[in-house]
Amino acid sequence: MSRSSSFRRNGWIPSSVRLKTTLLSELSGAVGDLGTYIPIVLALSLVNNLDLTTTLLFTSFYNIATGLLFGLPMPVQPMKSIAAVAISASPPLTIPQISAAGLSVAAVLLLLGATGLMSLLCRYLPLPVVRGVQLSQGLSFAFSAVNYIRYDQNLATSKSGPPRPWLALDGLAVALAAVVFLVLTTGAGDHPPPPPPQENQNNNPGRRLRVLSKVPAALIVFLLGLVLCFIRDPSIFGDLRFGPSKISLVKISWEDLKIGFVSAAIPQIPLSVLNSVIAVCKLSGDLFPEREASAMHVSVSVGLMNFVGCWFGAMPCCHGAGGLAGQYRFGGRSGASVVFLGVAKLVLALVFGNSLGRILGEFPIGILGVLLLFAGIELAMAARDMNTKQESFVMLVCAAVSLTGSSAALGFFVGIVLYLLLKLREVECAFAFCSSNKNKSSLEDEQASLIA
Repeated sequence: MSRSSSFRRNGWIPSSVRLKTTLLSELSGAVGDLGTYIPIVLALSLVNNLDLTTTLLFTSFYNIATGLLFGLPMPVQPMKSIAAVAISASPPLTIPQISAAGLSVAAVLLLLGATGLMSLLCRYLPLPVVRGVQLSQGLSFAFSAVNYIRYDQNLATSKSGPPRPWLALDGLAVALAAVVFLVLTTGAGDHPPPPPPQENQNNNPGRRLRVLSKVPAALIVFLLGLVLCFIRDPSIFGDLRFGPSKISLVKISWEDLKIGFVSAAIPQIPLSVLNSVIAVCKLSGDLFPEREASAMHVSVSVGLMNFVGCWFGAMPCCHGAGGLAGQYRFGGRSGASVVFLGVAKLVLALVFGNSLGRILGEFPIGILGVLLLFAGIELAMAARDMNTKQESFVMLVCAAVSLTGSSAALGFFVGIVLYLLLKLREVECAFAFCSSNKNKSSLEDEQASLIA
């Protein structure tokens, strides 16, 4: 029996409920992964002079295209390893170097997807290892989210500052109120019970849960953050400039290509293969068994996105399991959620252009942390289908190494080796057991012949 069938059998994703969706739930799901998107885009714009208009325009096209083609809340997220290297390098990477790194990763994923190698990897990789990568990524998001909530953040340096005050507009009280609201409205992310027969509906306690589940909770929290932006700094109104900036072609030299590939693309490639393709496909199969994304299509999609946008200086992007988990967690059940997000980005890019950075700069990081926390926990909970102690052992070792070494590739390698060692142990034990039985049978035959 497949893992997806196991999920349905245990009642975690009832098919009769999963397919139902509403306009409000799709709008709520659309903001489910902004806890990752906004901080990285803002940091790149502050440190590396990333052009917001270009990135918003191209990511809006990516969102609309992937929503229509996949029919899933397939996210478009920044390539996190490239972004981290670009921001922390001394001196910070230039836009041509960032673009060169994105093009290098795109070439690898296009090759793996077009040749079918990515499909083979996705089909034959042990599920406990994939779950370990998902668990580590989910917990990593959750740890970052807790830091966002508890401490002031300097996005330009990616460092945490002093603890947040309780009563500020971006204080702990606001963030905790958002957490309480999301828990009350969405619970643990499970589905409300189906309605009872008509005559018992008024006395059914599940009726309240079904009403709460229809509240677009994440959308309300995000809109609260937008309101707080302008309350925190009313001068934003005067700083807004209407109209997009000019989009131009990026000139990439051989030196830019070398620096971008060595420093940023090499650490990003294993993360893209594992989290942006394989983990996304496995998670899509868990959440939407009848619409599981193809590893070949996802890999080619990431490659094509960056082969188009990186030439113009757009932020390198990928599909991420964390974004898919976040959008599903808050109501996204179809491609409509990311189409809505893409349309919103397109409008903002055309109307406000680069001045949108003033709004993003005042957006409460604590609220972004709340959205990121729920998305990370939802991704980590994909690991709950490990039914045996051996599977859980491999998964937890893989996740521990990934978190400790800050490298999904290292955790993946250790998980594969551990999985193979356990399988080898079973083979040798089986061989020894067969040999023991054979010797025992021979001894019994000799004893029988002596008695005769």
